[in-house]
Amino acid sequence: MPPMESPVAWTATIPGPWSPIHLAVSSDGVLAVAWLTSAEAFEQELEVRLHGPVAAASEDPGGPQGALILRTIGAVEAVLAGTIPDEIPVDLRDRPDWDRRVLAAVRDIPIGATASYGEVARSIGRRGAARAVGGAVGRNPITLLIPCHRVIAADGTLGGYGGDGWGGREERLAIKRDLLLREGVTVRPSRG
Repeated sequence: MPPMESPVAWTATIPGPWSPIHLAVSSDGVLAVAWLTSAEAFEQELEVRLHGPVAAASEDPGGPQGALILRTIGAVEAVLAGTIPDEIPVDLRDRPDWDRRVLAAVRDIPIGATASYGEVARSIGRRGAARAVGGAVGRNPITLLIPCHRVIAADGTLGGYGGDGWGGREERLAIKRDLLLREGVTVRPSRG
């Protein structure tokens, strides 16, 4: 029998306000944070994305990945409490360069603040690329820790939030509104 391939990611699941929150880390940083999905679907998506096996962090409790999972849990809990999380490394090496650039700019939006898709585009020197920024934000695999909920429409409304896998549009926007309210931010209701 061939030896087992080493995991490329380690996962954990914690309770969340909308559904359980699933976390994944590599040896280099946080890979994913997701909810409104099953643990099995989350792990399968990671295996496809990363081309390798995924294991529960509880299978490596003493390793550095276990420590990073604990730090990630603390950071997610801070975001949910509307407070500033500890700085935590993220691992976006499998994402396209464009997505990494956009998500780095999104990560710089401070708690309690928002930026429009156009403002994010301008901040990375790509004036007029608001739609392309929206695409990269929609592909954010590390939601909450890369706070895409802080990116809103140019008219001050919520805009969008998340991909089709997160339930209906209204459900996703309610979560975005809730996250912003936790940070003390109120936005105008979305247009019709």
